[in-house]
Amino acid sequence: MQPQLETAGRVGAMSASAQRPLTGNEAIARGAWEAGVRVAAAYPGTPSTEILESLAEYPATDLHAQWSTNEKVALDVAIGASFAGVRALAAMKHVGLNVASDALMSQTYIGVNGGLVLIVCDDPGIHSSQNEQDTRLFCRLAMVPCFEPADAQEALELTRLAFEVSERFDTPVIVRSTTRLSHTRSLVRLGERREPEAVGFRNTPQKNVMIPSHARARHPLLIEREAALRAFVATTEHTRWERRSRQIGIITAGTPYAYVREVLPEASVLKLAASYPLPLDLIGEFCRSVERVLIVEELEPAMEMEIRASGVAVDGKAYFPRVGEFTPDVVREGLERAGLLAPRQAPPSFGLTAPVRPPVLCAGCPHTMSYMALRALNARVAGDIGCYTLAAIEPLRSIDTCVSMGSSIANAVGIAKAGTETKPIVATIGDSTFLHAGIPPLIDAVYNGANITVIILDNHITAMTGGQEHPGTGRTLRGEPANRIDFEQMVRACGVKWVRRVDSYDVAEMYQAFREAAGFKGVAVVISDRPCVLDPVRIKGPPLAVSLDGCTACQSCMNLGCPAIGWSDEMFDGHHKVRINAQLCIGCTLCAQICPSDCIRPTA
Repeated sequence: MQPQLETAGRVGAMSASAQRPLTGNEAIARGAWEAGVRVAAAYPGTPSTEILESLAEYPATDLHAQWSTNEKVALDVAIGASFAGVRALAAMKHVGLNVASDALMSQTYIGVNGGLVLIVCDDPGIHSSQNEQDTRLFCRLAMVPCFEPADAQEALELTRLAFEVSERFDTPVIVRSTTRLSHTRSLVRLGERREPEAVGFRNTPQKNVMIPSHARARHPLLIEREAALRAFVATTEHTRWERRSRQIGIITAGTPYAYVREVLPEASVLKLAASYPLPLDLIGEFCRSVERVLIVEELEPAMEMEIRASGVAVDGKAYFPRVGEFTPDVVREGLERAGLLAPRQAPPSFGLTAPVRPPVLCAGCPHTMSYMALRALNARVAGDIGCYTLAAIEPLRSIDTCVSMGSSIANAVGIAKAGTETKPIVATIGDSTFLHAGIPPLIDAVYNGANITVIILDNHITAMTGGQEHPGTGRTLRGEPANRIDFEQMVRACGVKWVRRVDSYDVAEMYQAFREAAGFKGVAVVISDRPCVLDPVRIKGPPLAVSLDGCTACQSCMNLGCPAIGWSDEMFDGHHKVRINAQLCIGCTLCAQICPSDCIRPTA
């Protein structure tokens, strides 16, 4: 028996003949392009990075796409384009919304001129982030609608719809994706681009300028807008009431919808297009139509708490976790705990465990020697966000703190001013991160006379997210030539007197520069300079090899944590000698420079 579907609302025109396998991020980009977006900006951050990369593949005559120095700048650029009367988009990961939230909290009062959409990609399970926050809570705080696509098709359609909703209800709109949706590929029906005519800038200071008297007048309008949006969410086509069993009903949104349908196909389901604002009247009607209702939502009980507050008895987080990424197994286990499914028989155990494979930096990574030198300095190191956070674990084990983008320098200032530390105090920060949020704290360090060393790890790219351009690379998102920031000039302009640029592959120079910087009274900056070995192109020179006759198994080279270096079968004094995998080695020579027996040499 086919389920009865109740749908309402509308979706833009679509060509049924055009289909293409797309990831969720590619589908979001396609939806923005079909909606006629004219300006798009972002700072790269997994799992959102590919959205702007995909938009940049569309003609420049259709839209301007750019990497911005951080997420607030990206949103402010999109806001400016909206002021100018065109459709605009800003994309970021969930922690990027923290950076952009200052602008969002004012823009929600202002509203829009051209449609304004934020794509925010959450990371349940913390695959590549420093926390597991839930963007839906930000949407409630800002009182902006939060669309939640369930698959790549909806990612396209709801992104396109978000621009219409933004203009119709005079509001920014957030489309929330997650890692699973962003990176999973499925077949998507495509539509045509329909670009609305630009309306131009509207000179309405009472709406555009958020001084207290204007903001007081705008706040009641947000409350009215919220009520209107509740009614819209109840009637849009992407909110579906699937009538099946009267014994159990599930309310869900986003990716968990697919897991519910797979694990409990007989349940009645209210699949919501948006998790905020909730269509409470429709939800109440749904709950009265079934004997028991469960809320299945990833991370926080955002929907559950609001529905409970409305006086409707529902369950959710009593059976489903508040941490980690949902999977069909997680949903099944929750339904088993709720007594809706019989427990499955435990799978057979074969007594096998996967070997531990700790993450390491790439072979020849220029950051390796920077942290080896810091270990030798016995410094107290405040780290930052980037590949180099792997230096917090063995074998480099030289980072003591890591908080958020750009925090390292200000953290080092605080450690220095506390006066409890006897070790040299060092902040490490990547080139893209320094431009993102490192300049104000460097100015603060100079202004307040902090006695710290700052290491700028300049690998000439935004490496951690796959090799994106930034203002220090001299190229734009589309690969066009651009002004290139001179880090030495910028640092000196901030007031730093002691500045030195060193080759990350010159071991002796690196150690000497770090020692001298640590001995300087005040703020010293060392720029550790070598390009990333993988992006934008893989760097590879003649590989090195170990002369086993000379190897004394001292393990000095193993301390680099280089994945190209491993144990051989030959022994010396009861210890394994080492070997170098020629396929992985890029010929950086770091191991040769620290080898005390001089037994590591290039093969050519």
